[in-house]
Amino acid sequence: MSQHKNTSIPSSTVTRDLRQLDKGTHNIYESIVVIAKRANQIAVDVKEELNGKLAEFATTNDNLEEVFENREQIEISKHYERMPKPSLVAIDEFLNDKVYFRNPAKEQE
Repeated sequence: MSQHKNTSIPSSTVTRDLRQLDKGTHNIYESIVVIAKRANQIAVDVKEELNGKLAEFATTNDNLEEVFENREQIEISKHYERMPKPSLVAIDEFLNDKVYFRNPAKEQE
């Protein structure tokens, strides 16, 4: 299914130590920007993946009974609802040095 399968990533809100977030950048705000951009990338990937899977079920003349009876489509939707939020995945990747980022402004100094 998804490439973001990691059972160690919680699927709900987590309290974080902010001092851990500025390790890679030495600037909490820069870290948050990196995490936010990575979360957006993950969200786009997951949305494209979900839309691709749900497109398999699309027909030109759906009727109401077919929509409600499609258990496989419902299971796919539930799977994606249970996945960790993109922001949690991005934070986990950032804290475990799995995100490549650079700051061109710092490179010019």
